[in-house]
Amino acid sequence: MRTVGVEEELLLVDPETGDPRAMSAAVLARAERDGTERDVFEKELHEQMLEFATHPQSSMESLHAEIVRCRKEAAGHAGEIGCTVAALATSPLPVSPAVGVNRRYQWMEEQYGIATREQLVLGCHVHVSVESDEEGVGVVDRLRPWLPVLTALSANSPFWQGTDSGYSSYRSRVWQRWPSAGPTEVFGSAGRYHRRVADMVATGVILDEGMVYFDARLSQRYPTVEIRVSDVCLHADTASLIATLARGLVETAAREWKAGREPFDPGVSLLRLAAWQAARSGLTGELLHPGTMRRMPAEAVVRALLDHVAEALEDLGDLERAREGCAGLLRGGNGARVQRELLERTGSLRDVVTECIRHTQT
Repeated sequence: MRTVGVEEELLLVDPETGDPRAMSAAVLARAERDGTERDVFEKELHEQMLEFATHPQSSMESLHAEIVRCRKEAAGHAGEIGCTVAALATSPLPVSPAVGVNRRYQWMEEQYGIATREQLVLGCHVHVSVESDEEGVGVVDRLRPWLPVLTALSANSPFWQGTDSGYSSYRSRVWQRWPSAGPTEVFGSAGRYHRRVADMVATGVILDEGMVYFDARLSQRYPTVEIRVSDVCLHADTASLIATLARGLVETAAREWKAGREPFDPGVSLLRLAAWQAARSGLTGELLHPGTMRRMPAEAVVRALLDHVAEALEDLGDLERAREGCAGLLRGGNGARVQRELLERTGSLRDVVTECIRHTQT
């Protein structure tokens, strides 16, 4: 059974005002002093961010439990120095991001200017194990049209610098400012994939392979495909749902690759439109159907995703979990909808953040 791991980026905020706090270094120092495993929490580009990574899990129940545990531990460490964490993919309140004091991050600020200084966005990355680079590239080539549906399900960033962005996942739009971000062409083989990555690094526009920000890529550190299209999810249940669907997509794509089935290739231009549409409407409007690249109601496209991965999820024992999770999101709304409903009820973005602190732990 394929293992799955999740990396989540959390926003450090003042528990009373909701304002982002540039305290990641202090939180990491506290975590190390408290004896937390060193490979769990990590620095990110901005000091208002804290990242954690779960261990690889075969059971989605175990993965969900670890996401919940890591969120609680992060909140505990942050609370000891006067802040807390919120699973928000952008800050609803105005913020002046502080770039970390790190040679790599300073290079990025010099190279990319304002795009680096404004890039305070928080995502959820899912790692799914693969047997080889060849299988991994076969997977990357075949799951591309389905990735915008994960963006729509996870969308949790409607606000930007104190205003409604008009998007459900504005994080994904800000992320596209990086020169290497977005959907990819069909590679066809691991050799072509690695040559393309090497050529990108050789341009000097990016520093190294770690800055190849494809929507789905081969991990540098692990024998996994890393899927990078999701907002950090407001609720741990949604994060584990995204991981469940990601494993289903990888398993389905791997079976197609082994069977010699050619990938559906609508082209990068249409994939970019599908990603934009998912970011704009989330689950509240229409999405582009991955099989036709034509508009359909979001609920129908989510059903199509479930149908696409049903056989793999059934074999993995995750089909009912995925169906219930998707039904719950379609009924109750993703993080973007929850945030907007909170604002409508309270009239205050500060109250949105403080309520989302509570949602992060549930």
